[in-house]
Amino acid sequence: MTSLPERAARRCYAVVNPFHSALYFSPDLGREFARAGLDDARAAYFAARAAPLGRAGSGTVTAAFYNFRHDLVARHIPRAWDLVSPEGALDARLRAVDSLLRRLLGEETLASKELAEAAELALRAAEACARPARPLYAANADLPVPEAPHLAYWHAATLLREYRGDGHLAVLLRAGLDPLEALASHTASGRGMSPKWVLAGRGWSREEWEAAKDRLRGRGLLDADGELTASGTELRKALEDETDRLDRAPYEHLGAAGVARLTELGGALAGAAQAAGAFPADLIGKR
Repeated sequence: MTSLPERAARRCYAVVNPFHSALYFSPDLGREFARAGLDDARAAYFAARAAPLGRAGSGTVTAAFYNFRHDLVARHIPRAWDLVSPEGALDARLRAVDSLLRRLLGEETLASKELAEAAELALRAAEACARPARPLYAANADLPVPEAPHLAYWHAATLLREYRGDGHLAVLLRAGLDPLEALASHTASGRGMSPKWVLAGRGWSREEWEAAKDRLRGRGLLDADGELTASGTELRKALEDETDRLDRAPYEHLGAAGVARLTELGGALAGAAQAAGAFPADLIGKR
């Protein structure tokens, strides 16, 4: 164990995570799942992300994902497993990742020593992640590491993303933020998904969104204009700080030099993917 510079772990996570999450905004995911027998884009998302859990029901998936409306999840899970098995879904998502990264980064980058080094560092960091109370991390940790460096890096990014995410949900529960309040307060911070993407992708109605904002106002966390109050800003900071505390093991294990190098490499890869159109331009924002 070693001491890291302040926020070093969070900065590292911030550049590694996009390598994982770009999959869910790509046409590659829908195309591969359609070939596997599942031609609904939302169902493909649920099946791809939940497949490591096995033939999970809608309640389990809603619990693990946290901020999706249960009715939306139940519309697709467990029906999706009648169309594509969890094993088939895992194969389809890996094919989608391969297609996505070849398209975004190109063959030269995929064959580079820098990408192989990033994969090695991220996998080393993930060695320190622990399974208890981390269901999505634990399920992915049971999967084999792909041999190709770009797929191994995506796998490692997935482990680190789900590990932090599992811990973050515990922090949200302790803070008394329900799924939609968590989304609305994150959006108000300017760092979360725009309402357009929340409502389109998470299954909530505009009325439910506004009701969540009213509840946050009642707690003194949002003002009349929907902006975070001082208390709201303090809460969001506390949420991220506590999430950092629960997420420090992999980065402490990697060490300061390793974290700095992974941040450098991951930043270059994430930047290249972003420049190639990995994410919608209006994904993040308050409006």
